[in-house]
Amino acid sequence: MKIVRSALFMAMIAARTLDAGPAAAAEIDGAALGLVWAAPFAGILLSISLLPLLAPHVWERHQGKIAGAWAALAILPMLLGKGWEPALGALAHTAMLDYIPFILLLLALFTTAGGIVIAGNIHGSPAANSLLLLVGAGLASVIGTTGASMVMIRPVMRANDNRKHNAHVIVFFIFLVSNIGGALTPLGDPPLFLGFLRGVDFFWTTTHLLGETLLIGGLALAAFYLIDRYFYRKEDELLARDPTPDKKIRVRGLFNILLIAVIIAAILFSASVDLGSAQAFGQTLPIAGLVRDLILILVTIVSLKATHKRDREANGFSWAPLIEVAKLFAGIFVAIIPVIAMLKAGRNGAFAPLVALVSNADGSANNAAYFWMTGVLSSFLDNAPTYIVFFELAGGDPGQLMTGGAATLAAISAGAVFMGANTYIGNAPNFMVYAIARQGGVSMPGFFGYMLWSGAILLPCFALATLIFFR
Repeated sequence: MKIVRSALFMAMIAARTLDAGPAAAAEIDGAALGLVWAAPFAGILLSISLLPLLAPHVWERHQGKIAGAWAALAILPMLLGKGWEPALGALAHTAMLDYIPFILLLLALFTTAGGIVIAGNIHGSPAANSLLLLVGAGLASVIGTTGASMVMIRPVMRANDNRKHNAHVIVFFIFLVSNIGGALTPLGDPPLFLGFLRGVDFFWTTTHLLGETLLIGGLALAAFYLIDRYFYRKEDELLARDPTPDKKIRVRGLFNILLIAVIIAAILFSASVDLGSAQAFGQTLPIAGLVRDLILILVTIVSLKATHKRDREANGFSWAPLIEVAKLFAGIFVAIIPVIAMLKAGRNGAFAPLVALVSNADGSANNAAYFWMTGVLSSFLDNAPTYIVFFELAGGDPGQLMTGGAATLAAISAGAVFMGANTYIGNAPNFMVYAIARQGGVSMPGFFGYMLWSGAILLPCFALATLIFFR
């Protein structure tokens, strides 16, 4: 309940500032910033990517302090060198319009999905496994890739716990459920929700990424079926010794599905209803957004009260992953402030060479470059801040990007979501699924072994998608 109390405290602080009079906050001039201002952002992303592999014990014990140190290196020079008013204005904007809504959505989805349990067991044949992965991928755009991974990983593991060769099942689970399946709504993956907070319509990704999702997801699922059939035929003698015999499938915690519907309704409400705005710390806050955030907090509390303790225990529910995400993203959202200011400066800023890399000779957007550059960075860095960087690089105007720049926004969105599957560290659920599978006795491939799988299966799919959608 500690994280819920923290969320309530943030909401109370926001509410008590709504009577503050309007004020025009000075902005940070990105054209006046050199590349050194991007060092804290690069530092925190590299820390998240490398320290869990190079110094896991240090990272586990001090990740919050490390993220806080990088954030301090970003904000303190702004306070001292650029003035208190623009620095605090940027910090307030980031906290109130980006970070708090982002964390509250993750909190609500994490809590409700963690209360849904799929009990029982089925026989892990190639057809059944393919169906499980398809269901999980479908769930990912409704309850998020993290939520779908939490709900589906244990049923998939139980279905295949009598098989010697089952690591590939989890690898494809990461491809499809933990990444590709989350491409169709802002609920699916954090980068898309950040786009929604910046003004991208809720169903924009549904209509503009459907073809890409069906192509890449369909090819990956077909490849899985053929590979699983090959391994399945080699294990006939082992299949009789099943430690978890087949049992009727039952879903518990169904009340949480209704609560997820409330979450979706609240988000659609905030995007379609104008209740006016209020001023706080020089920021204009839409009241509909505040109502949405309040509903998310209430949904979280109701889910915690209404869900049986045994259901959360069956899912291995713990607040630790969400607390880790909250700490790290607090640091990321602060460290990215000067980077966004520099990106807004475009060709007049320090990132002018990056602008040139994603532009054609005539100045138009090179959508293939946007897709691959967003994707490659999302493979090794967190895909949410990577999305923000390229969203801003493309102009940062949601109205223009959803219409005249639709192909560019689709390329950025697809790169961030799909290529998060390339490594264990590309998207938050990837490493969580890897850890759960190893604890359950699955002989998972190592970091580079996994990349051999993703390189062989996913990179050809991405190349084909480039030729069809992003030329």
